[in-house]
Amino acid sequence: MDFGTFLLLQSPSAQSSEVVFGRGVEITQAADELGFRSMWLAEHHFSTYGYLSRPLTFALHLANKTKRLRIGTAVIVLPLHHPLVVAEEIATVDILSGGRLDIGLGRGYQNYEFERLGVKLNESRQRWEEEVDVILLALQGKPFSYDGTYYQIPETTVFPTPVQTPHPPFWVTAQSLESVEATVRRGFNIITGGSGVPIERLREFRRALDEHVATYKPKNPIRVGTQRFTYVADNEADARAAAEQARWNMRVTLSLRNDYCQVDNGHAIDVPLANEPTTDDILNEFTVIGTPDQCIRQIRRLQDTMGINHFNCSFWFGDLAQDKVLKSMRLFADEVMPAFRD
Repeated sequence: MDFGTFLLLQSPSAQSSEVVFGRGVEITQAADELGFRSMWLAEHHFSTYGYLSRPLTFALHLANKTKRLRIGTAVIVLPLHHPLVVAEEIATVDILSGGRLDIGLGRGYQNYEFERLGVKLNESRQRWEEEVDVILLALQGKPFSYDGTYYQIPETTVFPTPVQTPHPPFWVTAQSLESVEATVRRGFNIITGGSGVPIERLREFRRALDEHVATYKPKNPIRVGTQRFTYVADNEADARAAAEQARWNMRVTLSLRNDYCQVDNGHAIDVPLANEPTTDDILNEFTVIGTPDQCIRQIRRLQDTMGINHFNCSFWFGDLAQDKVLKSMRLFADEVMPAFRD
């Protein structure tokens, strides 16, 4: 199993953009030095929930700041962009990063973002399907045309073409059973288990994944990943304090997903949940937080549940201080990752 890291670039205290992006660069360089395989970048708009509106732009910057780390998008929200532009950007970043690009594709979930960009959220699934069709055709570097509901493209050839063939590895962040099916049908890799997804839900995803693999029989094995808030703690009090930082992300994510979000002058407000999890719930069902031994046990539990061969660590969540994030990363690399080496 390999290990990745993740950046949302959130700031509950609304730190300056320079500080937030600077922290992201420092965390990415640390991940490169500590032996993580990848850094994944989220796309969000118009609030302190996520400052990163152009993940491919930041991906190229981070590739230039690192030596071997793969840089990925988790995700590009396809319905918010024209697929030909996305294809051009993917190819450009893949070339300039030396083929170190991974691409996560998603359909989005925040009406708050969609309505400000003039796109209907209830059209996102069909738009996503058409855009994936177009991107796969475009990255071949051959003439093609497309006639869909949302996109009608006359004969077109896209330049440049990516270094990786036929294209960079494609992943989907699947947070619903429908998305699991769409991912397997396409033969893409899958990451699930983000903010607010309990362990029982992951068991449902794994059962669905196996059923769809048996039905669609993908040409290549599908890589399976899970993402969790991750923090290696000094003691129980430290772990419980970190769990409360994760609560902010969980509250804001679910409020945006369920369209009862509160954003005040761009500040994302953490609205309490209807069935608020306890701190113990957060530690046991939603995160990988604790001593090194506890983190190892939690990841092995995820292996048993999801059959993962990729684990994605979200080290920076809530308003965790940078020194705590970097210390946690070092402890994870030194004391947790070696337990999963072949």
